[in-house]
Amino acid sequence: MLYNAKYDLMKHRRKFFGISIAITVIGIVMMLIFGLNLGVDFKAGTTLDISTGGKAIQQSQAVELVRSAGLETATPPVVGGAAGDRVTLRFDKVLTTQEIDQIEASFKTAFGDQISKEENTVDTELAKELALKAIYAVLIASLGIMLYVSIRFEWRFAVGAIAALLHDAFMVIAIFSIFQLEVNLPFVAAVLTVIGYSINDTIVIFDRIRENMRFAKVKTFDDLSQIVNRSIWQTMTRSINTVLTVLIAAVLLFVMGSESIRLFSLAMIIGLISGMYSSIIIASPIWLVLKSKTLGANKKAAA
Repeated sequence: MLYNAKYDLMKHRRKFFGISIAITVIGIVMMLIFGLNLGVDFKAGTTLDISTGGKAIQQSQAVELVRSAGLETATPPVVGGAAGDRVTLRFDKVLTTQEIDQIEASFKTAFGDQISKEENTVDTELAKELALKAIYAVLIASLGIMLYVSIRFEWRFAVGAIAALLHDAFMVIAIFSIFQLEVNLPFVAAVLTVIGYSINDTIVIFDRIRENMRFAKVKTFDDLSQIVNRSIWQTMTRSINTVLTVLIAAVLLFVMGSESIRLFSLAMIIGLISGMYSSIIIASPIWLVLKSKTLGANKKAAA
């Protein structure tokens, strides 16, 4: 069984810390260079959803129709719908009524009067408000988790859990920055979902560590390290199965899903892999390092 594995994860904790720190530094540098490709949800702009009434439309055709109205989309048009008769157009500025009418006239010329449209406009103030609320949502979720773990376990577990959560969220953000993938509200939903799955894995490992600590006589750092290592391997099968179940669904959505949920699925894939890694390689070793400092204090107290 996996918990009988002899590979000592805690023995190599410094190497794993070094890898994580290196990835984090690279991600920070990339974010400073490239920034984030904010979608219309987080910056002023207009989104138009146009239905052609059952007639299929190609992406290149949609581009030409928009250009014929004297405009350019901020991102390539996204074609969807059961019959491929729906296209989403995103602009990085707030369109005037005249510009929207020009686009509608272009589509009517190509597809007839049966077309319909839905308009979604985000002004500058609303975009700033949405961006701030997205940041607040992540921070509030993190603080709530820290409070729960502190009460349910102890503050050392909470420090390890939050470090792992921030690592997971940052990995997703950094990769989206490097490849300039669009950051929108579904992206925020994906990050919050990833945080939930990550803390779930972390709590399972922490709970096993606590159970093993009840029946152990810990005198040295090696004793503590063995408990953490054994706890990780005892829960490894469960962690792998849980992540694989959700990961398969996320991959299928990414491959077979529509364009509107593809980036959400990609963020989930990155976060799930990072979440399992951080629960094992970041959260648990951090608790080990913090807890080991109490061993010396206990000895002094006993003396």
